[in-house]
Amino acid sequence: LWFVYIPVSLALFVCLSAGSQAQFPITQNVTVVEGSTANMTCRVDYNDNTSLQWSNPAQQTLFFGDKKALRDNRIELVRASWKELTISISDVTLSDEGQYTCSLFTMPVKTTKAFLTVLGVPAKPEITGLSRPAQEGEDVTLTCTTSGSKPAADIRWFRNDKEVQGQKEVNAIGRSFSVRSTIHLKVDRTDDGAAYTCVVEHIALGSLPHQVTEVLEVHYPPQVEIVRSVIVPQEGQYFKLECVSKGNPLPEPVLWTKDGGELPDVERMIVEGRDLIITTLNKTDNGTYRCEASNNLGTNRDEFTLYVYDPNALMQPGPDHALIGGVVAVVVFITLCFIIVVGRYLARHKDITRERQEMWFISSRKTLALPIITL
Repeated sequence: LWFVYIPVSLALFVCLSAGSQAQFPITQNVTVVEGSTANMTCRVDYNDNTSLQWSNPAQQTLFFGDKKALRDNRIELVRASWKELTISISDVTLSDEGQYTCSLFTMPVKTTKAFLTVLGVPAKPEITGLSRPAQEGEDVTLTCTTSGSKPAADIRWFRNDKEVQGQKEVNAIGRSFSVRSTIHLKVDRTDDGAAYTCVVEHIALGSLPHQVTEVLEVHYPPQVEIVRSVIVPQEGQYFKLECVSKGNPLPEPVLWTKDGGELPDVERMIVEGRDLIITTLNKTDNGTYRCEASNNLGTNRDEFTLYVYDPNALMQPGPDHALIGGVVAVVVFITLCFIIVVGRYLARHKDITRERQEMWFISSRKTLALPIITL
């Protein structure tokens, strides 16, 4: 029995040693955002008191078991045992990216690689090209720039809530990228007050992209329109003409005139801001009123011809339109009936005439066909 026990123990020892020699350390690739902390874990399923070691991409030993080998305050030990070695690298930079090696010191040494990917966070974007207000018809170029991203960030443009396409340009700066996007505009007055937003999207930002907004200011000459308060102005009424003037810079004040001259009755004709108010209308107010607005880009005007009606004349009964309409309908009906009757008569008369002509023709042929009798 003793001779049997020795070979079995020896065989068990040899099998366990062979299992330890055959296995490799297990690691995983790690992706972190620049400035955060990376945890690097190496483990084995079975280890007969064999040490584990982590090395950086430059093949410098970071930790051998629980012993720190590299003087870097950012690198710390998280967990060390015969089956696991976990270290942490805080405040990760782009230069920390690369292939790390975990080694199991058997004979021979077994190694496994783990790649640390560091995402560069893009800086907050800036929009350039709006140093001064633009004038209507001018060509404007807006450029949005962000730097420090890895991989290169995406830039999208929006005009208010509608996306517009820009021209993207990417430049490598060391380990990161600078990205810029440009849009070209030929501005008009509809662009005044439009919000142009640059949105920077990147995997490191998740669902919270960076964005910046600039409001476009466009200068344009005035546009003028007169709006009346009453459709049918009558004597004795309160009446107001509103001068709706748009422009940038805003045209103030506006100038009111009547028939090419000054307002004749300043007691009844009052100018309040852009409005011309006539407190009590009368026939002398008839005429052409003009509103004129100016800014540093030009002058524009609009005119309104006022005719004041007599309220008594408007109240007089007019013709019975229903009766007139009925008479017109009857006349039209009779005319149509007459045309139909005449048309039928002419058609019938034409047929009778054709029949008579045919009978005459036949009769003529019979007469010509009679034999000639010689006496």
